Amino acid sequence: MPNNALQENLSKRFRRLLSGDPNGVPPWLEVVAAGEDEGLYLPTDAPWIVHADFGTLVGGIRALLMQALHPGSLTGVANHSRYEQDALGRLAGTIRWLTVTTFASNTAVANEANRVNRMHTRVTGEYQTSAGEQRPYKAADPDLLLWVHIAFMDSFLRCHQMFAWREIPVGTDAEAVAGESGADSYIRLWAKSVAPLGLTGAPMNESELIAEIERYRSELVATEKTLDVVKFIKYAPLPATARPIYSLLFNAAVVSLPLEFREMLGLKAKPRWVIQPLTRAVLRIMRFAIGPESPIEDSAVARLQRIGKLD
Repeated sequence: MPNNALQENLSKRFRRLLSGDPNGVPPWLEVVAAGEDEGLYLPTDAPWIVHADFGTLVGGIRALLMQALHPGSLTGVANHSRYEQDALGRLAGTIRWLTVTTFASNTAVANEANRVNRMHTRVTGEYQTSAGEQRPYKAADPDLLLWVHIAFMDSFLRCHQMFAWREIPVGTDAEAVAGESGADSYIRLWAKSVAPLGLTGAPMNESELIAEIERYRSELVATEKTLDVVKFIKYAPLPATARPIYSLLFNAAVVSLPLEFREMLGLKAKPRWVIQPLTRAVLRIMRFAIGPESPIEDSAVARLQRIGKLD
């Protein structure tokens, strides 16, 4: 019993930090539980497996670092985001999107996409390209949406491969491609999540993902503003008790980045042979300390069982 009480307390504090809810109950929990239709994924699908894992804690940091390298996405965040005043609030918004699109019903996914699309209509302006030209932008521009998407996709995938322990399953759905890997399956299936945002040209396998990142390289640049954002990410305003763990997760994100990106961001990686096993161990301990239960997954499974999509 004492151990269960401790796990419950740690779980509440952890979820309070990520969701912003004072009671540790994510406000999107009811959204995941509600609905009479299935969602984009089942518990056996690659996006469900990857996004349910704690490797996403590292992947989220890595994705922000990657996104900061594109002057368009950087300007959009700097000019239309409250990240400096409410970093945890912005984090909660990102987690909401990831959670709803992964675990909720198709109706909830459509509603969440409508919310994001409305928000994107207000994000407009100009940014200076890597070549020094002024270029107008909208958050809904396919080019910017695609960079944000592949930054998250590549980051969650690479960090799962480096720091998680559950194997990424190969797709068994009707669109599964013969001979695809678990990584291919994750990329192909996760592309469904951005279709409601109007993004239809997302990579569909690992080779296409690598090619898309390469295509963007000439557009990426690290300015003084980029380095300011990197500094903010590195020293995020978290509670004192969370800072040691966050420091390790940040270093794990840096280790997982390509060397060229690290150099552009002015980041030096600590030895991988130290960071990788240490991060894997800490994430395992965190999972054990918090407990095996996942209210989000449990709610999603209960909904699928209720509507007859799972036994």
